[in-house]
Amino acid sequence: MRKFTKSLVLFLISCLGFLIQAFGQTTVNGSVTDPSGNPVEGANVFLVGTYDGASTAADGSFSFESEETGVQTLSISYIGFETLEYAAEITAMNGLTLKLREDLNALETVVLSAGTFEAGDNSKVSVLKPLDVVTTASALGDFVGALQTLPGTTTVSEDGRLFVRGGDAGETQIFIDGIRVFTPYTPTTNNIPTRGRYSPFLFDGITFSTGGYSAEFGQGLSSVLLLNTIDEPVQNKTDIAIMTVGGSLGHTKLWDKSSVSFNASYINLAPYLVVYPDRNDWDEPFETFAGEAVYRHKIGDGLLKVYTAFDSSNFSLTQEDINLEEGLFFRLKNRNWYTNSSYYKRFDNGWKLDLGGSFTVANTDVTIIDNNIDNTEYSVHAKAKVRKRFNSRFKLAFGAEQFWTDFDENFNNPDFNVDYGFNNNISAAFAESDIIFSKKFAVKVGLRGEYTQANDRFSIAPRVSSAYKTGKHSQLSLAYGNFYQQVGNDFLKFSPGLDPQMTQHYILNYQFSHEGKIFRAELYRKDYNDLVTFDTEMAGFESQFGNAGDGYAQGFDLFWRDNTSIKNLDYWVSYSYLDTERQYQNFPTAATPNFANTHNLSVVTKLWVDKLKSQLGWSYQYSSGRTYTDLNRPGFLQEKTKDFHSLSFNWAYLIDQQKILYFSVNNMLGFKNVNGYQYANTPNANGQFDRRALRPAADQFFFVGFFWTISDDGTDNQLDNL
Repeated sequence: MRKFTKSLVLFLISCLGFLIQAFGQTTVNGSVTDPSGNPVEGANVFLVGTYDGASTAADGSFSFESEETGVQTLSISYIGFETLEYAAEITAMNGLTLKLREDLNALETVVLSAGTFEAGDNSKVSVLKPLDVVTTASALGDFVGALQTLPGTTTVSEDGRLFVRGGDAGETQIFIDGIRVFTPYTPTTNNIPTRGRYSPFLFDGITFSTGGYSAEFGQGLSSVLLLNTIDEPVQNKTDIAIMTVGGSLGHTKLWDKSSVSFNASYINLAPYLVVYPDRNDWDEPFETFAGEAVYRHKIGDGLLKVYTAFDSSNFSLTQEDINLEEGLFFRLKNRNWYTNSSYYKRFDNGWKLDLGGSFTVANTDVTIIDNNIDNTEYSVHAKAKVRKRFNSRFKLAFGAEQFWTDFDENFNNPDFNVDYGFNNNISAAFAESDIIFSKKFAVKVGLRGEYTQANDRFSIAPRVSSAYKTGKHSQLSLAYGNFYQQVGNDFLKFSPGLDPQMTQHYILNYQFSHEGKIFRAELYRKDYNDLVTFDTEMAGFESQFGNAGDGYAQGFDLFWRDNTSIKNLDYWVSYSYLDTERQYQNFPTAATPNFANTHNLSVVTKLWVDKLKSQLGWSYQYSSGRTYTDLNRPGFLQEKTKDFHSLSFNWAYLIDQQKILYFSVNNMLGFKNVNGYQYANTPNANGQFDRRALRPAADQFFFVGFFWTISDDGTDNQLDNL
């Protein structure tokens, strides 16, 4: 009896346990759909921290049981969608309808690209690669020359700088690793084009914005050019170049957590001019020595980079002048030092910190006949930015920066001596967010504020851009923004209190990109306000300055690139239409300035020929005539020069994998281009003003070089520097 009672008690306890367990289980069920309400089959559904879960059926439904109690978190995941987490009392997790959102980290997500050309191997849509920047036949290794083959730029062959969408060259700002370069070009004289100071040797990414750019960047009315130095070189290597105009030496050395790269070059045109003399009477042909280096060091999750560049150049010559029988004597000596430091760090909570600063010292000594002008500019830029990607749909960045400029100039001749200059300090803050609503639609909203100390002026610049994906490989973009820029040194040195100039940008962009083919079409409108005006023939101390100028620029740009249709052939075509007028400086009436032309066309081709072990390249550039004032007819800037044409060719021959023989010729057909006209100061006996055509210093330029790379892997070469 006692054994029976004991057995009965154990049986009842076991039954009670099973009953408690059965009644303690909760059924979790529901259905999973995509954003359109369609069922998602095979989604993984489970309670976080447990093994309880199931996969969805063909109709999107799921059901499973769990012994968990209280508030639980239900996780739903499926490829191509964001993981969804739903927290609630487990007893309320029945009959759920759960809608997944698209994973916006996928490659086919819309890209905010209005007004911007990417040139980097890591960007989603690269119009140019770093290799293209320096293998373009007409560029002669200058990244600015390569960018002049893109739509939105204007051919001003005698200048060499970037003129973008009706803006002068001073309206484009250049940044290295996010820090401004105050003196990006080597100084020169009339009718001799300048070059960018910085070689492509140390850069792996370029972003060229023809308008509507980010609120992070300021002090550019028309455009910004962003250059990014290489973060992590892949191997030790040495680059040697012997050229008809000089030579260069580069080296990269890697250690465990740091690396250093340097590049030094010496250019002297004297030997070249003996063989191919030009139209100038040279006393001292152009000579320059330049060096640059990047040091990189990993600090935990951060990276410190220090970039330094120095160059020294000088030349003297006598140029033809219709008003001076003996010609115009010009001498220039320039020294430029630029140091740039940047540091970024990732924190565990997802925030990222970017710090940077630069220091520039530029000294230029110019002699024109018996007038000597000596100026020195000290410039500093300091910047801090914080950013975070909260999820695949929202990114935020904000920061502050400070610009300091101290400019001093001395003018003297036998009868006159004066010192003058200015200090210009600008404080700025910015904030910007990317909001990605879906794979098809995204918006970037930004705000920038700037305070200019010299005139006690505060400016607010809103910026917004959006993009909508019209197809799997195409999209439409819109952009709007206000942009402010302090006037240039040529005016501030006479009137430091001038207000910043201002533009408004409106951009509509269409872009298609698929399997090596890119097509872009872009409409734009720019309205100028507060442009500098003065009332004398030349800006000077006697001038009355103001900000009464205004104007507009509008047009459209087209770009097509294809590197897959024909084996080993890569080509692109750019066309720009520009309609612009402005009344500024000493213009008596609104007119198209002489640096703008209506039509610009560039065709660039690159062909690899296996049998010749060669890359052949051609570049054709066309632009319609530019305005000039004919003193023998009434009006202002009422005439146009003849159209500009230039066909350039280059040939890179691989002697072996690491040795290259390179040849190029600019304007190989010898087109007789005219940049403008110079008129006599006084009329002749017939009452007419004599004139002479302003021709390029040389119709053609030839270049031959030998390039040798010595690297760890034995395969690297300098094709990406040619």
